Amino acid sequence: MSNDKKFIDDKLFTLSSDGLSDENRTNALDTFVKYIEIKTNCFLGYQNSHDFKYEEDIKKFLNYHINNIGDPFIHGNFTMNSKGMEKAVLDYYAELWQAKKPHNPKDPESYWGYVLTMGSTEGNLYGIWNARDYLAGRKLLVDKPNHSHSLRRKEYARAVSIEDNPNAYTPVAFFSEDTHYSIIKAMRVLNVPTFYEIGKRFYPKQNPLNPSGEWTEEFYEVPSVGGKLGSGSIDIEKLAILVEFFASKGYPILICCNYGTTFKGACDDIKTLGEKLMPIFEKYGLIDRTVTYDREKHADIRNGYWIHVDAALGAAYMPFIEMAYKQKKIYYCESVFDFRLPWVNSIVMSGHKWIGAPWPCGVFMTKVKYQLFPPDDPEYIGSPDTTFAGSRNGLSAVILWDYLACNSYESQINKAIRCEDLACYTEGQLKIVQSFYPGLDLWIERTPLSLTIRFRKPNDKIVFKYTLSCQTFLINGSERHYSHIYTMNSTTKELIDEFVDDLKKPDAFAE
Repeated sequence: MSNDKKFIDDKLFTLSSDGLSDENRTNALDTFVKYIEIKTNCFLGYQNSHDFKYEEDIKKFLNYHINNIGDPFIHGNFTMNSKGMEKAVLDYYAELWQAKKPHNPKDPESYWGYVLTMGSTEGNLYGIWNARDYLAGRKLLVDKPNHSHSLRRKEYARAVSIEDNPNAYTPVAFFSEDTHYSIIKAMRVLNVPTFYEIGKRFYPKQNPLNPSGEWTEEFYEVPSVGGKLGSGSIDIEKLAILVEFFASKGYPILICCNYGTTFKGACDDIKTLGEKLMPIFEKYGLIDRTVTYDREKHADIRNGYWIHVDAALGAAYMPFIEMAYKQKKIYYCESVFDFRLPWVNSIVMSGHKWIGAPWPCGVFMTKVKYQLFPPDDPEYIGSPDTTFAGSRNGLSAVILWDYLACNSYESQINKAIRCEDLACYTEGQLKIVQSFYPGLDLWIERTPLSLTIRFRKPNDKIVFKYTLSCQTFLINGSERHYSHIYTMNSTTKELIDEFVDDLKKPDAFAE
């Protein structure tokens, strides 16, 4: 099977009421394996690593149903779980991300989290759900005097309205134009309004970033530094202007930051962002505000802001770049993103990216004091329903545990340095390719420390062969069609050289 061929004909997999013969079933599976092997060997366009060999250690678990349903710190009644491994993985990342460990439900500063069944999209959904209810002043109340488990009454209490601030419990979301699409999807699913939607509806012609005051579509998201042609990190100065505008109207603030944007690989400067915004939060009473509830007039103290970090790639990889920098093995390091920053509320990471896994997975983490109380504590499973997914893939915890058991910090530092070096090499080789096209700008760009290099989209044959990711940007009224590649753990210099040779062919950038 050639890599020039398109997708396998779907008819090969057609099922019938009688099933398939052994010959047809085996042929379909063998054809699919050959296809996947070919595509994996030339895979460059997405931030997934494929250098894992799990078959010897992991295949033994494929004949068992391993389900981590419920809270990771309570085994529950479903005993076929891998929660012991899951807790070890969570402890590992709590230490890597400078969170207080171990998890202790009585210590509000200690971490809480879980291993995701989906990738970071699930973590983003859960983090924004958590943020929405936290900022909206919701609290789960449980009546359980003299009642059996099944008769306990649970309901969310709402904060008492504040007469002079009707917006006090209406979170407003902010995210940059380089943010992953899952953030926008989460806002829709969870009905969290964005600053653009609130601004256009309630504050027409008051856009503080636009001299005309109009909320035009270019302000749908917070601008990135340099716009579409910039590095991809959020413009903190413009974010601060927007945040102050809405904070002054009494709204609590929900900010989604990036630590490794999907297309440009950019990291938001979350340290500087927090330093810039904290005085604004202080000024408008969004730090340690008192939230009072109708029921028995009890209250708690919580902040009126939430900063979520979508670090799908960066959270697994950048800590080792920081270690390499401290060891003077690398010249530069991004600012910190983790729980060393007191304004960080939640972090999410994808395990199938830097680590590599046969399926999507990841880690969500926050602190006990921010944890979303579950809407139910089902006796049926014997564990609080604190996660997003309900039933969760217990093999994901096994996969992550196995990788971390096999790779020391020093091993991952060396991997990170190698990937950085390969990204630098690739950028240099692409600039050589530019010399083959003196009349055509290939738009070769790389954000510092990023493992991705972006460039003009080549022809469809090359896009398919290397599974390239493509994105269109509108620059000065004209469309630019980009592709990018990632230099992950599984990427080899030989594959980069093959790719570069294909780009040098006369028809490489033919429409």
